[in-house]
Amino acid sequence: MRSSMTTTIADVQNSHDSRNIAIDQVGIKALRHPIAVLDRHGERQNTIATFDMFVFLPHHFKGTHMSRFVEILNQQQQALSMETFETMCRQMIAKLDADSGLIQMHFPYFINKVAPISGVPSLMDYDITWVANINEGRYQQTLKVLVPVTSLCPCSKKIADYGAHNQRSHVTATVSLNAPIWIEDLVAWIEQQASCELYGLLKRPDEKYVTERAYDNPRFVEDMVRDIAAMFNNEARIDSYVVESENFESIHNHSAYALVKKDKHRSCTQ
Repeated sequence: MRSSMTTTIADVQNSHDSRNIAIDQVGIKALRHPIAVLDRHGERQNTIATFDMFVFLPHHFKGTHMSRFVEILNQQQQALSMETFETMCRQMIAKLDADSGLIQMHFPYFINKVAPISGVPSLMDYDITWVANINEGRYQQTLKVLVPVTSLCPCSKKIADYGAHNQRSHVTATVSLNAPIWIEDLVAWIEQQASCELYGLLKRPDEKYVTERAYDNPRFVEDMVRDIAAMFNNEARIDSYVVESENFESIHNHSAYALVKKDKHRSCTQ
């Protein structure tokens, strides 16, 4: 009878590697896992996230322990916020005996919105990505949101005798933060710069309002990224950003696209 008490299982990953090449990122990708996220009101929102989890591997180790990444997720009991996400990342590098690591978490997030005239509530979903990055002890957090909005073409409004073409647009903002920002706040800031925001449910009076709101508030794709960038320039919690807008044109078989990016610290030193 084989005794499990006397059997020694080799730890191959922890053995020495002679090639003298460090690995910048090693870990797991595309692991789906249920999580809870804290909203601005302190309530838990249950969702399913897709995780990428990596650590730095020194040149003298053959491999990392992949199972430990999954253990970290399974042990996660508290609802995540951007503050507790940092704690989770630091737990990961401690458990993997690393000095640098990264966790990226992509998930759908729902915001309850009220129609502008009827007041009917409905949910809108947004694609969110959190990134926690620790490099030799220094922590960097990044928040990325994809916000669908309406844009109405100023040129079309100007030249047409009546009407103007509009389209749904995807505005993507990726912000590196020195302090947390609520998802709801970042989404609201972006929606304010569009011709009109979107809603999950609209009654006829609401449809009239959003149509007229867009017509009274025309925006080129260039206008939206510039206005959002100007707002981010004045937000002290944002160190750097990338703002993108893609308009899915209603009168062309292509998209209109614009991008603005800025590292505010680098700009200050130039």
